[in-house]
Amino acid sequence: MNYKEHFPYFQNSNITYLDSGATTQKPQCVIDAELEYYTHYCANTHRSNFGNANKATTNYENARKYLQKFINAKDSSEIIFTKGVTESINFIASAFAKEFKTVIISSLEHHSNIVPWHMQNRTIGDGLEVVGYKDNFAFDFEEFEIILQKNPNSFVSVTHISNAFGTINDIKKICQLAHKYDSYVLVDGAQSLTHKKVDMIDIDCDFFAISGHKAFAATGVGALYIKQELLHRVKPYQTGGATIKTVSYEKSVLLDSPFKFEAGTQNIAGVIGFKKALEFVNSIGYKSIEKREYSLYEYLHNELKKIEGIIFYNTTKNSIANKSFNIKNLVHDDVGMLLDKQKIAIRVGHHCAMPIMTKLQIQGTIRVSLAFYNDFEDIDIFIVAFKKSMKMLKD
Repeated sequence: MNYKEHFPYFQNSNITYLDSGATTQKPQCVIDAELEYYTHYCANTHRSNFGNANKATTNYENARKYLQKFINAKDSSEIIFTKGVTESINFIASAFAKEFKTVIISSLEHHSNIVPWHMQNRTIGDGLEVVGYKDNFAFDFEEFEIILQKNPNSFVSVTHISNAFGTINDIKKICQLAHKYDSYVLVDGAQSLTHKKVDMIDIDCDFFAISGHKAFAATGVGALYIKQELLHRVKPYQTGGATIKTVSYEKSVLLDSPFKFEAGTQNIAGVIGFKKALEFVNSIGYKSIEKREYSLYEYLHNELKKIEGIIFYNTTKNSIANKSFNIKNLVHDDVGMLLDKQKIAIRVGHHCAMPIMTKLQIQGTIRVSLAFYNDFEDIDIFIVAFKKSMKMLKD
């Protein structure tokens, strides 16, 4: 099936787009939903009482309910709309996790799940612990349990899927082990909804950070799942309009969740478009998405294997369609520039994961990140251009 026909970008661009790990393209239905809001019923939510304002509020709250069901959360009060995963992690770091003596992260974290902890004056061995990995970047559960034994009642913050290498962590097992030692778990789900079905009740995490723009919605929109039992313990990250039940010069009384966590005017159009993106994903189905992406991923991997000097850092096992690699004696930045001149969009560099790159003793990698709208022709075009770039750099 030609999924590209649903995405205007591919009709208006001659670029071979292989950078979906950075952001995904947007289907027409998402664009239409946002355009309809701005051109037919643009109004603020949860404030005014006229027709368009009520429609905007209804559609905004319907998006919350849809996301709740999409990730199988218990209640819509557990869904907080944010700008994205970065804000969600910073929110919980500030509003909940700062009280914990120890924060535990993995070796594959994005900077967004490292820097917030440094901002709390945490460093290795002094408020921050890092779980290592085994072969193929597999999460080291033995080391994790040793850390938990030494640091019970900690805060664990881990990625579900590595943006740098595509590795999938067993977050359900991580949550089970963390809870055994009275610890709480936040999952960085930036790459999750694009590729895999997630179930909050089954995973049993305490917090789950969600990206919209990496899952076919607009930039500047995302969400945070907070387990219902913890809503009363999480402090508001910021306050202002729409969070307040009553205000006097003596005191302010906040509304219940989710409203007390959504200060100011939200990205209303983005949230409405996010619902359309999720509906679009549902119309295709994760079974079809995973099958298509894996076939593309295997094909890419096998084609790359034929190239002399290729350096892989992990296999396709337990990984999404996100291949990170290098070529012996070539600089990844040079490869990226030559591919750009051939209208190939990939990402080169450290992918906001400098610690793991340092551990691997490399400056960065060449990353090809696929989505279900890609096809085998995209990979063929890339391979031809990649070989041409190699030849130019070696001559």
